[in-house]
Amino acid sequence: MLNIYDGALDVPKILEDWYKEESTSNYGAYIPFIGTVREEDGIDGLSFDIYEPILENWFNVWQEKAKAKGAIIKMAHARGDVLLHKSSYISCVFSPKRRVALEFIDEFVEDFKASAPIWKYDLIDGKRVYALDRSTAIKGSGILGVK
Repeated sequence: MLNIYDGALDVPKILEDWYKEESTSNYGAYIPFIGTVREEDGIDGLSFDIYEPILENWFNVWQEKAKAKGAIIKMAHARGDVLLHKSSYISCVFSPKRRVALEFIDEFVEDFKASAPIWKYDLIDGKRVYALDRSTAIKGSGILGVK
């Protein structure tokens, strides 16, 4: 399950909904990762652009990897502006065993940071400024790469 929301994520509601959806699925582990916008370099928040077709393909590959381990993964991401101390990203792994979930969430989040087609901007004085120094070129992006 991949969900894109406009603006900051409602973390308690999303996690509660996911938990309810899987509460009778007989998973022994439920491991969430929540990303929040932290205060740094004088920003007021972050803003995100998402290329959804590539993100959906990327996510589907990870769903298949999870399925092969008897697990599932869910993810939510913000599109647009997210102010300081609010959440822009949540992912969660449900699996029969904790070790699978712990290892899988780490691999998933690291690959998300390196491969997801999401562009980050700093919000400074009401303007969006591309966060070049904190961006990673997407593998295979060619001339669309960051650096």
